[in-house]
Amino acid sequence: MIKQILGRIPRKPSKSSQNEAYNDVGVNGIGPNSINSSKPSNSGSGNSRTSNGALAPQSSKSNQSKKPGQVGPLLFSGAYEALPSFRDVPTAEKQGLFIKKLNMCCVVFDFNDPWKNVKEKDVKRQTLLELVDYISSVSSKFNEVTMHEITKMVATNLFRTFPSPSHEKKALESYDQDEEDQMLEPAWSHLQVVYEFLLRFVASPETDAKLAKRYIDQAFVLKLLDLFDSEDQREREYLKTILHRVYGKFMVHRPFIRKAINNIFFWFIFDTQKHNGIAEMLEILGSIINGFALPLKEEHKLFLVRALIPLHKPKCVSMYHQQLSYCITQFVEKDAKLSDTVIRGLLKYWPITNSSKEVMFLGELEEVLEATQPSEFQRCMVPLFRQIGHCLSSSHFQVAERALFLWNNDHIRTLITQNRQVILPIIFPAMEENARSHWNQAVRSLTLNVRKIFSDIDQELFDECLATFQEDETKEKETQKKRESTWKRLEAVASSKSLNNEAGLVSRFASIAISTSQKPQATSGS
Repeated sequence: MIKQILGRIPRKPSKSSQNEAYNDVGVNGIGPNSINSSKPSNSGSGNSRTSNGALAPQSSKSNQSKKPGQVGPLLFSGAYEALPSFRDVPTAEKQGLFIKKLNMCCVVFDFNDPWKNVKEKDVKRQTLLELVDYISSVSSKFNEVTMHEITKMVATNLFRTFPSPSHEKKALESYDQDEEDQMLEPAWSHLQVVYEFLLRFVASPETDAKLAKRYIDQAFVLKLLDLFDSEDQREREYLKTILHRVYGKFMVHRPFIRKAINNIFFWFIFDTQKHNGIAEMLEILGSIINGFALPLKEEHKLFLVRALIPLHKPKCVSMYHQQLSYCITQFVEKDAKLSDTVIRGLLKYWPITNSSKEVMFLGELEEVLEATQPSEFQRCMVPLFRQIGHCLSSSHFQVAERALFLWNNDHIRTLITQNRQVILPIIFPAMEENARSHWNQAVRSLTLNVRKIFSDIDQELFDECLATFQEDETKEKETQKKRESTWKRLEAVASSKSLNNEAGLVSRFASIAISTSQKPQATSGS
């Protein structure tokens, strides 16, 4: 009797039978009744995946041991069919359907072959578009389980490893290649929608920052920053917008984001000098610096000195110089006392043989000087105008022309005029040489205009500088004549005594040989 009663009690299914039933549902747990009810944890991808969406090779054992709810990209196997639309289900079931669609989109397809799984790829893209529409229209706060599933799906699709061999072989000159020659992400048709989904989730008023920070945590932010090295410009633009929203919404992550970007800059400046996303990160920093409170913290000043100013060093600075110049100018406008530090930093990394880079430096210098106060200008004007004097006498006409354009700026011209007693003697020789002998007509004309500015303001000082220049020129000519006469005299002496020197050398070698041959005899006699 007892055995009959016990036989009617339903038995608890074993783990093996659960796994078999799980595998029979469809694509890794995606089915009409499957909802991922695993315990929420930090999002991340346990499997490495290349940039084209393909999964990295794994052992069959690890694939067989994958459990329901495990975070990571899922292998495609079996049927992959679209789930019902949100419009076709009651409101009470939309939350469950949303979770199912998120799980469905955790399947990652290989985009190396564009003709492989075409139907399934289209189904996933349509599902992602439905998720974007749903997250934009949701009217209730996202709970913890939903946030876990969202970040899991985003991490599965976005976080991947870029192919290192091609990245390492890429030369610095590749930064100058045309935009159409750059590599495009083959899986962009899916990645674009995932990025849009993440952007709307972060920007949604229904996303509680205090709760979401458990899932969009520091590890999540670091992986987002790693994606900035993507060669696809479209992806970097999305990342720039998303990271800016994350910085604005999650105040707890702000110091960490700044420090992480700082570390990327260090790695770029002092190690590889290869990174695709420096311009986009500087663009984010431009907005961040613009919002800094006054007075500036010591942390922010150190960031300027240790990271931003050394970014002028790499050869590929032209790829991000516009954004870098904006960040530097923002610091000077926030705190005018930093202008001396910035100008001396520019002089430290001033290019010597790269004329195009020198023109960029002169443009940035003008923006910095425009925000510089007279007291700070006086601290650095001597080394500054020594360098500007070298630029004025440059044989590259664009460098000389750009340096002369500084006098077209009213504020800079006022600063120079107020300190003309120091500045004019430094740059006068370069101006005179330009006016007399520079090969470019435009440079000569601009130089004459600048000379006229100084002569009109202070004719006495101009005459003194001209007299000093003429004296130095006369002394230089006399020195040159003495040098030439000395060389001629030495050549005459050398030519007249060449035979005597040869005879003297022969007699000298003979005497050395005789003395050497007599030494052993003297030793033996003693």
